[in-house]
Amino acid sequence: MPFKIEEQISGKLPRQTQEHIEAILDSIPREHLRGLERLRLVDRIIDPRIKSTLKGGTELPGLYHPRQGKQAAWLEVALETLLPRNKPFLKRIMPRLSFKGNLAAVIFSLVGQHYYLTLRHSIKKGQLEMAVRTYTEKQLRRWQEQQHSFRARLFKPLQPTLERWGRALQKRATAEKKRNQATGS
Repeated sequence: MPFKIEEQISGKLPRQTQEHIEAILDSIPREHLRGLERLRLVDRIIDPRIKSTLKGGTELPGLYHPRQGKQAAWLEVALETLLPRNKPFLKRIMPRLSFKGNLAAVIFSLVGQHYYLTLRHSIKKGQLEMAVRTYTEKQLRRWQEQQHSFRARLFKPLQPTLERWGRALQKRATAEKKRNQATGS
């Protein structure tokens, strides 16, 4: 393990969260983690620099802290955002069922930010968000294939067809949205 995982939460973690995080980090290439010191699990991210940029009271699921002086870069993940405790039971089921995938997506996006900000200098600031998004999708796809190798091999031949259907549905939804906006205005 290249860096340590710190728990600073008030409740208890879901079962095997530590093992899930280690498996997620093991699927990332080692050179992408170079320069990261730790991953801190917290209830909620409280950072005075962020208050002014957030709109509508949204909560961040994760935050990347770049290197400052002698302090190495580190990651912060908010578990209260991934697993809300103060919502009704039925609204807590879905986040609980998708916790492992959501945690992986947050960690991959934070590592992607670190990778593109510190190790890849060819990315311009305007291209950073798209680059991190594609990095996250690529890593999630690789991690998913590692986790579910039989299912991945089974559905691999069907994947291009499913993606084509998804693009067609997306195109139809945007056309419908434009048509509704044109008639509604």
